[in-house]
Amino acid sequence: MDLERVRDICRKLPGTTQDIQWGDDLLFCIGNKIYATCCLDPAAPVRLSFKCTPEEFAELTERDGIVPAAYVARYCWVSFECWNALRDQEIERLIRNSYQLVRAKLPKKLRGKPARKAR
Repeated sequence: MDLERVRDICRKLPGTTQDIQWGDDLLFCIGNKIYATCCLDPAAPVRLSFKCTPEEFAELTERDGIVPAAYVARYCWVSFECWNALRDQEIERLIRNSYQLVRAKLPKKLRGKPARKAR
């Protein structure tokens, strides 16, 4: 997995917008709510962060290279310290799941069309 692959995944999700904040963080949002972030600074300790379920949070943070996300771990966000912490297909599934979790909390008028399920 790499930044360009994450961008491709996120761009395909309906209603996704991109923004850069906090200097070097590329944000992927739906309805102005963040569902994934990537750090653009190659020297940064975190590559990718996203929301997950409480069960996934507990499981993922036990793996090497995956830690609770700074400031938002209480909302079940995880951060990847390296791109290869999981297989690409699993990372894609988790990003899509993060999108769905955030989208589900939006008012109906901001949700847009539902995203296709990962295969």
